[in-house]
Amino acid sequence: MGKRIKTLAIALAALLGLAAVAVTTLVLLGNSRLNKVYRVQPETVAVPADGAALQRGQYLVATGCAGCHGGNLAGTPFFEDPALGRIPAPNLTGGAGGIGATYTDQDLLLAIRHGIGQDGRPLMIMPSDAFWHYSDEDLAAVIAYLHSAPPVDNDLGERTLGLLGRVLVGAGVLNVLAAERIDHDGPRPVAPPQQVDAAYGEYVANISDCRSCHGPALAGGRSSEPGAPPGPNLTPGGDLATWTAADFVRTLQTGVTPAGKALNPAYMPWPGYGQMTEEDLTALFLYLQSLPAVAGQE
Repeated sequence: MGKRIKTLAIALAALLGLAAVAVTTLVLLGNSRLNKVYRVQPETVAVPADGAALQRGQYLVATGCAGCHGGNLAGTPFFEDPALGRIPAPNLTGGAGGIGATYTDQDLLLAIRHGIGQDGRPLMIMPSDAFWHYSDEDLAAVIAYLHSAPPVDNDLGERTLGLLGRVLVGAGVLNVLAAERIDHDGPRPVAPPQQVDAAYGEYVANISDCRSCHGPALAGGRSSEPGAPPGPNLTPGGDLATWTAADFVRTLQTGVTPAGKALNPAYMPWPGYGQMTEEDLTALFLYLQSLPAVAGQE
């Protein structure tokens, strides 16, 4: 009996040692990914100051940024978990605790289009792989509007990631670094003309980050947001096959589907998307209807 207990103790100690090595390895890998410094030479965009550009920038910010950074852009405690860590969506204004007073046009370009902070490290839960699709004109309009946003004092502190969070980043389970997924030196996509058709609807889908929740083919899939349920199938193989354009627009404006289901804004940010123009929402619907019907996750 004593020999058996001794053997079990040795085996347990060996297993614990292997687990410790695995955890240490994943933490080191996570730290390496989180602290990698990206050397990207940002392209130059001409940032305008005219009223039309500011209005366009305000529209894009309201529909694409305010959901995380708040309606006044003063930031929100976007993600907080005792075991994983704390990742705030920062204050974008020039008030106390905000980045607006220190970020230049190029800093904002790197953050928005490339997912990289002033220190060269990757930003977390920043959908730059979607914003990478912004045309130069739209990106410049966003930058112009951010510079004009009223200052709000709100210091949210630094991001922190605990041991478990770093293990999950190292293992690739917590996939929150868009900078890793972007071809920073790749050719810029050409934005289609702004009109009510499927081509412009694809542009709207791209800059709205639809694929992070609904999958690469928009046929449903696991959301990139920790704890979120799978995103439903948006192709004609899903529920949208029976919707009209009016149904789609009304759903995103009210948060209620034609079947009477209320969308959870914590996972489907319809309040932001609902601020899109009816023309943009209709173009998005036309694009979704043009996709191949796929039997995907509902």
